[in-house]
Amino acid sequence: MLKIGLTGGIGSGKSTVANIFKVLGIPVFDADSVAKKIMEEDEQLMYSIKKEFGDETYQNGKLNRKYLAGIVFHDAYKLEVLNAIVHPATIKAAALWMEQQQAPYVIKEAALMFESASAAGVDYIIGVYAPKHIRIKRVMERDHVGREEVIARMDKQINEEIKMKLCDFVIINDEQQLLIKQVLRLHEQFFALQERSTVIK
Repeated sequence: MLKIGLTGGIGSGKSTVANIFKVLGIPVFDADSVAKKIMEEDEQLMYSIKKEFGDETYQNGKLNRKYLAGIVFHDAYKLEVLNAIVHPATIKAAALWMEQQQAPYVIKEAALMFESASAAGVDYIIGVYAPKHIRIKRVMERDHVGREEVIARMDKQINEEIKMKLCDFVIINDEQQLLIKQVLRLHEQFFALQERSTVIK
């Protein structure tokens, strides 16, 4: 079974691409959603977050996302501390999930694929690329936030051009090229790669 990473900057449309793979019957692990779940279910992890960021981080057992975001998005060091707490648990959850799958290949969707060292656990990585002005517009409309806040979030991630150079495959999501056609092409490639690796074994 091939393990495929799927990444892209905020507003790139990687979740849309992930949903197309799901429609094709490919299992998809959403690292961002799992991380949020773990942050409200793993007692040891919750303790570590409270210890570092204060009891206000949780309200009635639920993560106070607005409070935590207000800290980490304005303090690079604090963001690194939070990632150091959460990422190992998420990577472990992804590894366990992959072991349970039976498909020819699986997708691990993660915004911080390179920043969190998640890239080490996959065979190939797909990058979803969109021009910066389109990404800003999408996030402003989706999250109802201002341009400055979107740019601040972007600045916390690896430069998009650099990120795409680190990927094995790139899907262009510029509202000009068809996403489904690009995904289908990769879908066929991954089946071929899996068959080839099976023959070699």
